[in-house]
Amino acid sequence: MTALSTAPTQPQRQRPFSPFEWMVAGRYLRARRKDAFISVIAALTIAGIAIGVATLITVMSVMNGFREELLTKILGLNGHFTALPLDQKFSDYGQVVLDFESVAGVEHAVAYVEGQTLASGATESTGVTVRGVDFASIQKLELLEGAAEQGGWDAWDESDGVAIGYRLAQQLGLGIGDPITIINPNGAVTPFGKTPQIRSYPVNVIFNLGMVEFDSYFLYMPLAASQDYFKLYEDVLKPGQAPLDPMATDEEIDAAYTRVPQATAIEVFVDDPDAVDAMRNTLQASIDRPMILYDWQERNQTFFEALQVERVVMFVILSMIILVAAFNIISSLVMLVKDKARDIAVMRTMGATRGSIMRIFSMTGTAIGVAGTLIGLVLGLLLATYAEPLRSFVSDLIGVRIFPPEVFFLSKLPSKINPTEIAIVVSMSLGLSFLATLYPAWRAAQYDPVEALRYE
Repeated sequence: MTALSTAPTQPQRQRPFSPFEWMVAGRYLRARRKDAFISVIAALTIAGIAIGVATLITVMSVMNGFREELLTKILGLNGHFTALPLDQKFSDYGQVVLDFESVAGVEHAVAYVEGQTLASGATESTGVTVRGVDFASIQKLELLEGAAEQGGWDAWDESDGVAIGYRLAQQLGLGIGDPITIINPNGAVTPFGKTPQIRSYPVNVIFNLGMVEFDSYFLYMPLAASQDYFKLYEDVLKPGQAPLDPMATDEEIDAAYTRVPQATAIEVFVDDPDAVDAMRNTLQASIDRPMILYDWQERNQTFFEALQVERVVMFVILSMIILVAAFNIISSLVMLVKDKARDIAVMRTMGATRGSIMRIFSMTGTAIGVAGTLIGLVLGLLLATYAEPLRSFVSDLIGVRIFPPEVFFLSKLPSKINPTEIAIVVSMSLGLSFLATLYPAWRAAQYDPVEALRYE
């Protein structure tokens, strides 16, 4: 009769991330009565991570939308380059516009007349910026052409009316067809000094650009009318015409002289707004007269630099919410490890390796971070997508204006979701959650089963 072998069998080593490890990690995530306190901490940790991720996604999306909306509004009317003549006489602006538009990479160019005046309506007066453009230029400015809420641009060049923003119309108490009085302090020169030039024009267009600065302080006028109002022209004696007698009549003067209109500057719109440095020399070489070119980055440098700094600071500050929640993962896992000391000892005696114990608790903590990140991702995308309706609802609910247009320049709360930033936020949250599990998992792996079971 053969003797049976009594040699002890070696415990079977589990491969990494085996079903056994997943099962134990899953059981530690499920709440039991004696683990209620630990489960509450885990739930609060998930909520903290979710709030941090959702807040970060929402704020970054709103700031992205705010920047893009401002760029669209500002560059949609002011252009990427402003070309100013070095001398006072800018009568060849038509040819310069054609020269600019012939350059590769230029969408279009717009010549305009601009001046500061006082506008007076039925109720009060306010300072405005008068800008004179012709109808061909308005067609190039699609943002302005499509912003007309009342009236229209028909027969704009031949009309004697003006276009104003709806906020300016409300402030002055004006509607379509009402007269608006424009006062220019630099009027005609008399022996007693300059006399203000006062003229009235009917309101033909009321536009809504959605930006307080333009809707409240800009007044558009036909180009020829603005040149006449600001006296932006030069009377040139016709070829072969002898100088007139000082006592010549107005009819004789008009017959002898040709009126040459002038412009204030030219706005140049390019295909790539970020390539202004590369386009500057090309534009300068395309014209035959000296001009100063100011790009949009120079005009708005301080403003957009402040926006960029604010974005970075907000990202860092709001990231602290996720970091604090990650520390909560450490505390909850440390308490879980202490509570499961006997279980760890039993698994070690049954053949579980230190690596297996470490992976079990690492998966438990990482699952908390993944759950919080996913909840925060969904919540953040919903808040970013419906930012404006939520703002309106909360504003009506509490009776306080949130995001007032007088402060933020825009009439609505913009939002733009950037997939790259979303990926960065999610990756950061998952990374911090995983790193937070390493120390508690390592401590669990160091438990000595003999010491853990001595007093059991």
